[in-house]
Amino acid sequence: MMRETKIKILLFLLLFLPSCAAEQAPYEVMGYGAGSIVAVWDLEDLSVTSHPLLSDMQEFLTAKIIETLKIKGGYELVERQKLLLALEELSIGSSELASESSRLKVGQILGAQLMVFGGYQLAGEQLRIDLRMIEVASGVVIKAAEQTTAAADISGWLKAAEDAAAQLM
Repeated sequence: MMRETKIKILLFLLLFLPSCAAEQAPYEVMGYGAGSIVAVWDLEDLSVTSHPLLSDMQEFLTAKIIETLKIKGGYELVERQKLLLALEELSIGSSELASESSRLKVGQILGAQLMVFGGYQLAGEQLRIDLRMIEVASGVVIKAAEQTTAAADISGWLKAAEDAAAQLM
């Protein structure tokens, strides 16, 4: 009798507990994480109004995202120079790069598994940063992130970029 009870408890645990486990995010199931090769495109300035620092901040915000993905996420990053050389070699102009599918083709050529696209927008008293991590092979958005900070807080812009990149991991 005691043995039957133990067997029933064991069967119950084996059948019930796996269904209680948290479901993994799709990108984790597909094996993306530390060591995956990622290409990061420059963030787009989507602001309607102008701010003297917005165009200058594009490189800094993009660099902060790259740094965060490399250091905190353990991703391998496609060097910006390789990305630019590939564009030159393929004779792809800026009008063709407006298409996300064109950028994904460049990513495939460079061996990237994932690409990060995004933009920032100054609206009123806030700056918003939006990022998307996309699987290069399928074009599927794996994860999206967004951070908002005060427009007057320039150092907060970099922190928002870092936090948004951390959400992609």
